[in-house]
Amino acid sequence: MRIEKRLVEDQPLTVIIEYPKWNESVDALARKIGMMDISFVGRTDEKSVSVSISDIYYIENVERKLFIYTRENVYRFDGSMSDVEKRMEDTGLVRISRTCIMNTDYLKEIKQIRNSHLEAVMDNDEKLIVSRKYLPAIKKIFKKEGI
Repeated sequence: MRIEKRLVEDQPLTVIIEYPKWNESVDALARKIGMMDISFVGRTDEKSVSVSISDIYYIENVERKLFIYTRENVYRFDGSMSDVEKRMEDTGLVRISRTCIMNTDYLKEIKQIRNSHLEAVMDNDEKLIVSRKYLPAIKKIFKKEGI
């Protein structure tokens, strides 16, 4: 694989994938790149911002309110978990509990903790509890990515 980068001023970001034959790897790459263009509108007290799916670490439902967590910020999201789930197909987002959706792109490890619970450790050392009910979904994501 060859990667070329070119600065083209006054033009939108453009990604061109050249391939000798379409296969699963090319398809996965195209989906990953497409995923970077999905965003959600998050709110703070002062403003509304567009949050790219590639910046989201996890989305959590706390007392019937959704929050989007990025590396540095937390945003309120005016939608439902089902709204998020509809848009997360073929992305690194996966549901890990009734109240939490995690971005596996930032997952560092999953480990077993007391009482047969599982803990997802993100690359920023944030810890999330994984419900056993949703563990197959995480495994499915890892199989797709060849992990």
